[in-house]
Amino acid sequence: MIKKLLVLLFFLGSFLVHSQNLVWKTNMNDAIKMSDEQRKPLLIFFTANGISKSIQSEVFETSDFLDWSGKNVVLLRLDLSDSSISDEEKEQNIRLKEALGIEELPQVCLAAAFIRKNRPRIDKLGLLSYKVGGVKQWISDAKIILLGE
Repeated sequence: MIKKLLVLLFFLGSFLVHSQNLVWKTNMNDAIKMSDEQRKPLLIFFTANGISKSIQSEVFETSDFLDWSGKNVVLLRLDLSDSSISDEEKEQNIRLKEALGIEELPQVCLAAAFIRKNRPRIDKLGLLSYKVGGVKQWISDAKIILLGE
């Protein structure tokens, strides 16, 4: 009995430590620079206070998402209700939301981002919302967008 409990605790502990390694950029300029350097698209998560956390708990907080995202995208989380950012940065985030056609929150936009002649550019690849089906279905839908299918 104790052996089973220890194995369970070890498994849960390693899962929690593993899921905490997910690193979201919160500054758009830093994320674009990283995306350009690593030649990976951006996964931009638009959210705000009081918004459903389903996508976070069922997709973003899983080891499958951690593994997939680390290999395939640069993560950018833009909380449109964040009071700790400057008014200029908040306005920049709202302009980006509008330019990418984000109409509801939470919403994820996959985008190609790069810097040419010292000017950042973001090209929308597609939008993803939370749908019932879990992380594997969500990643499958993201892959379709990234592959341009």
